[in-house]
Amino acid sequence: MVKQSEKISEDIALTTLCDHVEITNSSQQDKVPQIVKQLLSSWNKKDCFEHISPVSLPSQTQIIEIVDQTKRILFPGYFTKTKLHASNIEYYIGKQTTDLYEKIAEQITMAIRHDCRRNGLPCTNCEARSHKLALSFIKKLPNITALLATDIRAALRGDPATNSPDEVIFCYPGFLATLIFRVAHELYLIGIPIIPRIMTEYAHSLTGIDIHPGATIGPEFFIDHGTGVVIGETTIIGENVRLYQGVTLGALSLPRDAGQKLRDKKRHPTIENNVIIYSNTTILGGNTIIGEGSIIGGNIWITESVATKTKVLLKRPELIYSNS
Repeated sequence: MVKQSEKISEDIALTTLCDHVEITNSSQQDKVPQIVKQLLSSWNKKDCFEHISPVSLPSQTQIIEIVDQTKRILFPGYFTKTKLHASNIEYYIGKQTTDLYEKIAEQITMAIRHDCRRNGLPCTNCEARSHKLALSFIKKLPNITALLATDIRAALRGDPATNSPDEVIFCYPGFLATLIFRVAHELYLIGIPIIPRIMTEYAHSLTGIDIHPGATIGPEFFIDHGTGVVIGETTIIGENVRLYQGVTLGALSLPRDAGQKLRDKKRHPTIENNVIIYSNTTILGGNTIIGEGSIIGGNIWITESVATKTKVLLKRPELIYSNS
């Protein structure tokens, strides 16, 4: 007679063996090499994309670190782990800025090489050119700082929920998106491929605010709340403009071949100075101009220009109350 303990041990051993045999027999690993061959074959076709090359792409991780390092330089003491004093501030900023120069030069070199390879361009002496472009960007840092200071003041002036610049810098997604945009925009202006877009899409992922680095945005810019704001590439925004969540400054309906026909054309609206645009409003079209001093209410769709100092409001909808 088999003891109970021996029976249990035998059952466990059998179960373990069965699982092993079942897993081994059901493995589909032998089918994988054929799929690999199909992948290799598909990459040889023109309608697929790959980047198999000794030329390295810019690193998203490094570009995000460049954004963070730029924040530490523009706002010393806010985003640093090092305790800063008057005695070490010049050394700290000097070291950070020199390091930033080296990092951005390296990534610009990779971006230019990638662009040359992708588009079959002739040699442009990318390394020497990259160092000149990196220095051009570094020279813009004081201007970016000055512009961001106006954006902070606009937030304090326009939002009664805060009276603290520290709160704006640390907490406001609209300010974070604007900060990264202003950094990316300077790189865009000097013709750096791909890097500016990586930066603003990083901001988009953090804040829900999508600003193309090619947009033109004046000082004293404030996005309140911010989630869902979209600002297209050829948008022009003047001074002291305030946007609320869900605002879209976009293009009209585009044809299928818009990528070729409308590239470098004015597709997005112009917002003049001292304009307020409330939440969930959509303004479309390259010929659409919102005149200076206008106020555009919420939930409005605009595809035509608005004269200066105009209020555009949606007629109050009829509300239906039911107890059933």
